[in-house]
Amino acid sequence: MSGPGIPVAAGPEAVVGAASLEADWVMAGIVGAAGLEPTLAGIRQGAVVGLANKETLVCAGDLVMAEIDRHGATLLPVDSEHSAIFQVFDFEQSDRVERIILTASGGPFRGWSREAMARVTPAQAVAHPNWDMGAKISVDSATMMNKGLEVIEAHHLFPVPESRIEVVVHPQSVIHSMVEYVDGSVLAQLGSPDMRTPIAYALGWPERIDAPAPRIDFKKISNLTFEEPDLDKFPALRLAREALQAGGAAPTILNAANEVAVHGFLDGRIGFLDIARIVERTLATANHYAINTLADVHAVDAHAREVARAMIGA
Repeated sequence: MSGPGIPVAAGPEAVVGAASLEADWVMAGIVGAAGLEPTLAGIRQGAVVGLANKETLVCAGDLVMAEIDRHGATLLPVDSEHSAIFQVFDFEQSDRVERIILTASGGPFRGWSREAMARVTPAQAVAHPNWDMGAKISVDSATMMNKGLEVIEAHHLFPVPESRIEVVVHPQSVIHSMVEYVDGSVLAQLGSPDMRTPIAYALGWPERIDAPAPRIDFKKISNLTFEEPDLDKFPALRLAREALQAGGAAPTILNAANEVAVHGFLDGRIGFLDIARIVERTLATANHYAINTLADVHAVDAHAREVARAMIGA
């Protein structure tokens, strides 16, 4: 019996091959640094690329943005926060933007003490109060590293310096991010915490298409609250900002060490608070190479992972 004629492949090379196929639109949704090369493959064919992988810009942001310019590709953010900013950001008057405000739910441990957080289990860390996400992203949200990575991503996506990218904790997850202009106007994108909304926006862009996400019933919303993130309880957010300020290989090292530490936590080899500690120690001990080529990214990433694994004892 003859087959359907559909080619079948597996492995990292196969994913890059699939992203290299002729297409008008490519969704980059692989978690972690593993999504970098497939995303670049889509960019290099000049496609519209929906970016749902923040680590691509964290570990190789300058290289990726240069490839977009070189190949005439279009990058559409699919992360809910960056999609929200994209929808209200006036690129023709970017010099009139006062600041970008990324909102964060605060994760499941926002009200916990450091002592209680030291006893967090993987099952507790992946139980996000508002979003249904995979294990790695859920742990990143619980440590607030996810928001730190988003600060780095926003730095590459929007022409606003790091000093004017702020984070505010908004537990209700109704406002997905905001842009403030020099006249004091603040434009926000609101919606239910459902990824179908930003995905639909990217798929339909520059038009809007129907999406089955739940609608907000404002009559049932009793309040919308905001607070400063606690950097003592959630040092990962501070580490990400420091890595962005340091530049060079620091964001690549940050991301690699975090991926290793999160997997170590999920496997039960380290505690929850050890994630940020390992990232900080890796940033301090790993060699800070320059990032000029994709080979540099791979070398730095591999070295940082080796350092972090040694700390875990893996």
